[in-house]
Amino acid sequence: MKPRKDTEIIFEICADEFDGGYAARALGYSIFTEGWTIKEVTKNVLEAIDCFFDETMERPCTVRLHFVREEVLAL
Repeated sequence: MKPRKDTEIIFEICADEFDGGYAARALGYSIFTEGWTIKEVTKNVLEAIDCFFDETMERPCTVRLHFVREEVLAL
């Protein structure tokens, strides 16, 4: 099925401070993937979308990557 022009899917991308690399989680969908570099996680996000949406589902036309950076302050 063709993507709808007015739809998007947002992935929250966080750096994994303990193991390294990045984790990507789709907001509103059960899609999760990882990658060691930003380039790899971006490729894996697109592959995960292909796996999740089958031919009977409307696919989003836009993928938005939201990079989250956490700061921890010790008092």
